[in-house]
Amino acid sequence: MSEQDLWPIGDIASQLGLHRSDIVQLGSFKAKIPLDVVYQNPRRAKLILMTSINPTPPGEGKTTMSVGLAQSLRRLGLAATAVLREPSLGPTFGMKGGATGGGASQVEPSTNINLHFTGDFHAIGAAHNLLAALVDNELFHGSRLKVKPSRVTWKRVLDMNDRALRHILIGLGGSTQGILRETGFDITAASEVMAVLTLSRDIAELKQRLGRMVIASEPSKPITVADLGAADAMTALLTDAMMPNLVQTSEHTPVIMHGGPFANIAHGCNSIVATEAGLRLSDVVITEAGFGADLGAEKFLDIKAPIAGLEPQLAVVVVTLRALRYHGGQPLSAIAEPNMTALKKGMENLLKHIENLRRFDLRVVVGINRFDNDTDEELRWLIRDLEQRDIRAAEANVFGEGGLGGRPLALVVQEMLSLPARRYAPLYDESVPIQEKIHRIATTIYGASDVEYAPAAVNALKRLEKWNQQNLRVCIAKTQYSLSDNPSLIGRPEGFDIHIRDIEVARGAGYVVPLAGDMIRMPGLPKDPAAYRVSITDEGEVHGLK
Repeated sequence: MSEQDLWPIGDIASQLGLHRSDIVQLGSFKAKIPLDVVYQNPRRAKLILMTSINPTPPGEGKTTMSVGLAQSLRRLGLAATAVLREPSLGPTFGMKGGATGGGASQVEPSTNINLHFTGDFHAIGAAHNLLAALVDNELFHGSRLKVKPSRVTWKRVLDMNDRALRHILIGLGGSTQGILRETGFDITAASEVMAVLTLSRDIAELKQRLGRMVIASEPSKPITVADLGAADAMTALLTDAMMPNLVQTSEHTPVIMHGGPFANIAHGCNSIVATEAGLRLSDVVITEAGFGADLGAEKFLDIKAPIAGLEPQLAVVVVTLRALRYHGGQPLSAIAEPNMTALKKGMENLLKHIENLRRFDLRVVVGINRFDNDTDEELRWLIRDLEQRDIRAAEANVFGEGGLGGRPLALVVQEMLSLPARRYAPLYDESVPIQEKIHRIATTIYGASDVEYAPAAVNALKRLEKWNQQNLRVCIAKTQYSLSDNPSLIGRPEGFDIHIRDIEVARGAGYVVPLAGDMIRMPGLPKDPAAYRVSITDEGEVHGLK
């Protein structure tokens, strides 16, 4: 979509009842919404959570469906807004390419959004790495806090997939170059600063949460950012990044896009302030949570929603025929080929996710993201099978037809929103011990038999108990491709254990991060990175990011 087809951002803001003076324009097609504007009205919108089954490596189009559904609801006369996460450069140049939807259901200006956008990721990385520099400076000059180098837990971050930086030595070159020690990099989306920003309601809470972050793990107590005195400087770098971003879809529907944690290694939701903006400026909000419902949706419902006091009215589970075939045993290279046997077997994965969402007392609609090579026979069978199970479903061709192609799904969603509201219930209460929280998620949501802890994880649990931090929530880092912690166990596996090799503390975010299986927080590039498919003309026009 060319810039000539986009509306000026002031016109998009007017759809939300905002004047040009209410927004901070960043060029013609992007703006930030100041926090005082976000909170000037009460909440009024109904909230829809967009999630999916366990995806195939290419993804199932959850962002595209979020955009398409918002467009479709607008066509039905509802003041709908999509509230989404910002793309990370890691996947953009790695496995998946851009993350702004696609086809006729895309967030614009997509190329700019997929690259540097409004600089939020850069601000988060700068604040995170400022803290890392201050910690190492403290070690070099003789720590006031009596922190041992081996006790430092704070790493650095980079918004790019780079496996070579997972484990590194710093301080090489002699005594004038710093303290020699082992450390590493995480990707910026996994930074606790990202989590803190997305879970803070305002600048005051942002500074408080930054101050609670743990930088070193002493046996008797955690050493925090507040102990170091770095919270104000970090907050200063993040003040502009705290404001949510306003953009538009291919059909000029408002999109509020802010924050970008990954759901496999972080909590996977856009910011609370972005959701607040949508709820206060719209009648319906569609918000996505990353990857499958076992990851993003569980973390939305057990972490973000309780913190923000959110009450989702409905969950839409995105499914594709290719993903069902994949979970039914069809090889990845052949998932586009019709196979009714694999399709029926793969249904077990979808049904488990629906079962999980209903445990939270949520109404569920299945949104079938239709691809060109999907057969009518398979689509009819899927919808009929779900109806026989009392599960509402509708197909949507929002990639090819935009809001018009999402009309069947939008009509079902509109009907479900008219039903009396339910009050959803989180899986656990804050007062439950951390080990019990992990066990509930593993056995209830994943379907595991039990949880096994490596010695490092056992020591972490003992340390958390000694620090009196049992009230923290749980944000399990786990593969997105399976309900288990083994990506090869597709479908609905049974009789497996979840293996926790270590537990990281994200005290500022208000949760711990148990590391399950081989999950790491700095991805690597695939053999054929998407970066090789990017081209740019002599006039500066970029291609290949979508």
